[in-house]
Amino acid sequence: MIASVLFTHSILIKVFLGFLVGGAFLPLMTHSNPQSLKKVSFFYTLIFQGLITMIAFAGLIATILGDFEINIAIGLMIIIWIIMMVIEIKKHKLIKVANLQNEETARKLRNAFYKISAIQIALIAIMVVLMVLKAKGVVSL
Repeated sequence: MIASVLFTHSILIKVFLGFLVGGAFLPLMTHSNPQSLKKVSFFYTLIFQGLITMIAFAGLIATILGDFEINIAIGLMIIIWIIMMVIEIKKHKLIKVANLQNEETARKLRNAFYKISAIQIALIAIMVVLMVLKAKGVVSL
């Protein structure tokens, strides 16, 4: 049972990482119509929050079923989850209230979207690498 929950957690993380990489191209796809970035950002944020919450829930179930102790690795995962949610909510609020008719504002938001996506991808990738290294016994968290 615990193996299937951990497998689900792992697959969800890979799906989420793919979603983040694909989402990094949203400003490029909405370049011709900057107003559409608001609508796309809304749906992106909904899916983002759904996926990251599924990951957290699967991790919580794995922790309870596997009778794992709360350690540094689990603490890092919780902290990264909180950081990711805060960043995404702030990004969505910024895009929601922005005047995208102004080309300069739209350009700045597109650049911010790229930077935020890179930070989010890096956070997830770093945690994945740390967990792989932990599983191989290279690091102990």
